[in-house]
Amino acid sequence: PTSPYPNHKQEPDFKKGYDTDELARRVVDTSRVIEGQARHSSVHAAGVIVATRPLHEVVPLYKQSGAGENEIVTQWDGPTCESMGLLKMDFLGLRTLSIIERAKKLIRQTLREDKIWDAVGREAGDGGPHPLDLDRLTYDDQRVFEMFRRGDTTGVFQFESGGMRRLLVEMKPDRLEDLIAANALFRPGPMDLIPDYNRRKHGQDEVPEVHEIVDRFTAETYGVMVYQEQVMQIVHELGGIPLRSAYTLIKAISKKKAKIIDANRPKFVEGAGERGLAKKNAEELFELILKFAGYGFNKSHSTGYAIVAYQTAYLKTFFPAQYMAAFLSFESQAQKIADWTPYLEDCRKTRTIDPRTGEIVRTGVEVRPPDVNLSEADFSVVFDPGEPGTAAGGHIRFGLKALKGAGAKAIEAIITERDGAEAGKRPYTSLFDFCERVPSGSVNKATIEALIKSGAFDAVHSRDERASMVASIDQAVSAGQSIARDRAAGQSQLFGFGGEEAPEEPETDTPLTRVEAWSESETLAQEKDTLGFYVSSHPLEEWKAWTGAFPTTPVGMLKDLPQDKRVIVAALVQSCRPIVVRNGRSAGQKMAILTVEDTGAAAEAVMFTDCFARFGHLLEDDQPKFILGRIEQDHPQA
Repeated sequence: PTSPYPNHKQEPDFKKGYDTDELARRVVDTSRVIEGQARHSSVHAAGVIVATRPLHEVVPLYKQSGAGENEIVTQWDGPTCESMGLLKMDFLGLRTLSIIERAKKLIRQTLREDKIWDAVGREAGDGGPHPLDLDRLTYDDQRVFEMFRRGDTTGVFQFESGGMRRLLVEMKPDRLEDLIAANALFRPGPMDLIPDYNRRKHGQDEVPEVHEIVDRFTAETYGVMVYQEQVMQIVHELGGIPLRSAYTLIKAISKKKAKIIDANRPKFVEGAGERGLAKKNAEELFELILKFAGYGFNKSHSTGYAIVAYQTAYLKTFFPAQYMAAFLSFESQAQKIADWTPYLEDCRKTRTIDPRTGEIVRTGVEVRPPDVNLSEADFSVVFDPGEPGTAAGGHIRFGLKALKGAGAKAIEAIITERDGAEAGKRPYTSLFDFCERVPSGSVNKATIEALIKSGAFDAVHSRDERASMVASIDQAVSAGQSIARDRAAGQSQLFGFGGEEAPEEPETDTPLTRVEAWSESETLAQEKDTLGFYVSSHPLEEWKAWTGAFPTTPVGMLKDLPQDKRVIVAALVQSCRPIVVRNGRSAGQKMAILTVEDTGAAAEAVMFTDCFARFGHLLEDDQPKFILGRIEQDHPQA
């Protein structure tokens, strides 16, 4: 047989194999049949097809099964469905919406109704919407915009990054339209327009006049074409091109389809001429449209995001503890520990304002370690005894879910026994009381040890007794199991059958096993082992006098510094990864990649060979270090 491939002359060995080897021929022929076929079926993560008739009448369907799924999907891809006149919509899930609902729930749980109204500087019955009816906000509260103007946007949807904060500080937004524009402008390409927008907003530059139609549609963005909708409206009204064709043109511009663009150019120029714009100016404007439409952003999309951003800023402004507790609950589950722990430091900087005067009444929301008597499964807001339940008070208490080794079953058992109806909301009085009341089948020794090391029993005993509590676990668990067996066998009423129950004996606290207390460094190390970071204190606190004198920059701010900037940081070395250099003049020598952290953030640092040779031995202990170096923004590791 002759090889069916036209390019077989380029590979004579391939042709020879095909012509002489039966197995090779079968493999090649089979692969020709398979080639170009769909390897598997996939499903758009958020795409939903909408029609005016039952879908099975207009599009072939099939049921996808496997991995717990059982959903009906179309056999056509999205573009094919749209070409058949079907509507495809993408429904995206936002974790922020769940954070908002969690924050509202915490507000209602921790504040009386009158205090909720007080928090926003209003009184119940004033005729306005309820403070938590976020869909009826007016989006013009300057107390909320002041948070944006300060760049204090930790936990604020879409406005957390350092670059966005700088944009907010420069823009000084005072209306929702500014937030909408900021969302659309803060992307590669449109970023070049940010200085023009800001200068025109603050009256430093005049807004140019192009044509009455153009000026009208770009008035809210100070003459800058930011949104696709603006470009479409200008093309439609000034160029006389139907909206449907204008939409097609915008899509063609973004996909660089020259044929469609060239077909619409003369139409636009002619239509603009009929409306009083000179041909030369019309051609220049069309070129400008090509530039803007290439990276134009959907205003509808940006508006939806800006509204959610305002709602999160509103909750953080007036209910900071409740909002940040909700925020931490979800971020701690969704991100790696190193990614969300900087939020703990940001909580300490969160400002609480007086809603009537706008003055700051408190700086910082304290985040405290877990507590077996106060913590819920997620982060929660707790008021100290005697502390008024106002939005300007309360602290955030760590959720038990944050503990390594604490499963959902164990957490549920702890909370149910403590707060359940049968328990009558009885707090645990000691480690032994805890082990007697919580079923041993739900909470094992490893979980109890994690609770102790994290500080969850500090209020029951004391922080200095963590070592003694760990040494007493076996005894406490055994005592608890013994009592559980007695209850199961009915021995607790052995002398009460046939008559009145014997009076309960007064409870006596079983003393903890006496052992040497852990040092401060060991206590913090154990705490970090169970939580992933330090909460009750930090090893750098002991060196506060020195760390405040020498360092020039906190670790969390290094990413915002310019290239080659020399800095001094005070930090702990979290990890060290030695590397043997393979090439160059340092071949065979060792360098190291370090992860360093201070109280607020972590970063990566590189110790090159000469530095590692001189100072590598200093990494052998866990003591704080002063590190002198320069910023390398482009380095993949630093």
